[in-house]
Amino acid sequence: MFFEADLKDKHYKIDINESRKSWIINLHEESVGWTKYEISKGDYMLVENVISLIFGGGSYVLDVIGSGTDYMVYTRGAYRQVKIYNDEAILHESLKRGGSLGSGESLSSGMPGKIVKIMVKAGDIVKANAPLLIMEAMKMENEMRTSHEAKIKEIFVKEGDSVETGTILISFEKP
Repeated sequence: MFFEADLKDKHYKIDINESRKSWIINLHEESVGWTKYEISKGDYMLVENVISLIFGGGSYVLDVIGSGTDYMVYTRGAYRQVKIYNDEAILHESLKRGGSLGSGESLSSGMPGKIVKIMVKAGDIVKANAPLLIMEAMKMENEMRTSHEAKIKEIFVKEGDSVETGTILISFEKP
């Protein structure tokens, strides 16, 4: 399961995989990189929607309340406000931000998907908000656009390619 979260002005990417005996949690903090954690299922208990677990030599009780993307997490005697984005919410936030995916020097994939159609070629000069490509993610076709006028420097994918989150799709240069 992959999702992203915002906590105290920090953004995290979280990838959780379950094995028979544990959960393997890969956590990416923007300025730190990826860190791997493992929580034994023997150190975890769910009682009346409250989670109790032992982690890193400490005992934690977690109570989570919320819906959509907004959650309050209670642990260690304090509430923390956390925004949690699953794949669908990540896609919607990316589309809502529109051009931010294509701002700067490249266009990156906001989530895993398949390239359906590429509408530009290297050397093209495109206006702000011009369509660049169509990517299928979560059974929806999404038209990705640039936020600014730019010259297409290089296209790193072709139609039919499957891409992961963060894959650079197109690079730009000044027109």
